[in-house]
Amino acid sequence: MTKQIFLDQLDAHSLRERLANEKLTLIIPVGSLEQHGPHLPLGTDAILSTKIAEGVARELGALVAPAFAYGYKSQQKSGGGNHLIGTSSLSAATVIAQTKDLVTSYLKQGFEHIIFLNGHYENYQFLYEGIDLAMESLSREQLGDRFGLLLSYWDYVGEETLAQVYPQGFPGWDIEHGGVLETALMLHLSPNSVDMSRAPVGPAAVLPKFDRLPVVAARTPRSGCLSAPDGASAEKGKLLYDDVVSAISSDLAFELHEAVAL
Repeated sequence: MTKQIFLDQLDAHSLRERLANEKLTLIIPVGSLEQHGPHLPLGTDAILSTKIAEGVARELGALVAPAFAYGYKSQQKSGGGNHLIGTSSLSAATVIAQTKDLVTSYLKQGFEHIIFLNGHYENYQFLYEGIDLAMESLSREQLGDRFGLLLSYWDYVGEETLAQVYPQGFPGWDIEHGGVLETALMLHLSPNSVDMSRAPVGPAAVLPKFDRLPVVAARTPRSGCLSAPDGASAEKGKLLYDDVVSAISSDLAFELHEAVAL
């Protein structure tokens, strides 16, 4: 019988038994509620991070916690901006506090490693701070050899995969919001959530290198996407998914093995 990998679908007694008999790793997918143009749903970041976390968990024998459904404020140069309808965000203090509280709770329950798999660019430093504060709040005896890990899934896309997904040349992660990567992954992992008939066309956004507050709303494309998903396909999504899951699983398996060895 295949073990349940989703934490919220386990009963408390089964979890207690597994914690008593296994060195359990918990993966927490992190997303946002953020506009992704007219062709992708608001929950795209959480959907993708959860699907990728599931693939990694099956490789590692880990559990997957419910995703963070909200994230830190969308920024104009990476997500179109927090001013756009449909984007509902948390403050930095809230993201940090939520992260700290959950890491502390899960470690005290007996999880060996807590892995945050991030799918929303703006979250990263606040997740880092929350994990760090949680570690500082525990005594050396409480912490033991246990630790937390933080990663963003797009950092694991290999050069060969990028060349196949972007045959005309990779434009850079800074404008990949609602573009080829997210659209292709969604076409592979959640095709019923995508409406390619509404996909925007046109050149990528051209934004200044600085951040201006309040933002100049007119600088964000009307679609909310920073680049068009031209050429996105389920086949490219599968290529991206397989590459990312394999690379993350390999990286984490080595780290977890080394932790045991140390």
